[in-house]
Amino acid sequence: MRRERLLLQGVVTLACLVPILAGLDGVLRGVGMFRLATPPPSLDSHFRYLSGIFLMLGLAFASTISAIERQGPRFRLLGAMVVTGGLARGLSWIMIGPPGLPHQLGLVMELAVVPLLMLWQRRVARLAALDDARENRAA
Repeated sequence: MRRERLLLQGVVTLACLVPILAGLDGVLRGVGMFRLATPPPSLDSHFRYLSGIFLMLGLAFASTISAIERQGPRFRLLGAMVVTGGLARGLSWIMIGPPGLPHQLGLVMELAVVPLLMLWQRRVARLAALDDARENRAA
């Protein structure tokens, strides 16, 4: 279980870099990161606000890493937020058209990678609980 826990922690650490770095970029550059001529101020304001939420989402996921086997409820809540965002991105794809490649890759993270990480976290939590039960019986 220890090896699997460490592997999950490593993968989640790498996955956290996506929302942290993208969120920070969005906060600092706003919609200017898309090289629009003159974006409406309200659009830039909203984009930076959502980027701040994205940044904090990544930091919240990072806060689960050290004791990931005991962070099931938080991990699932954060994962549900990501999946909901992915569903909204999918709706945009249907209504407006496909986004650029980085956002298509984001959709894969949101609707495939994160749900798989949620299942993996549940498995690691279950294995940790079994290990704890064995240790308590032996003591």
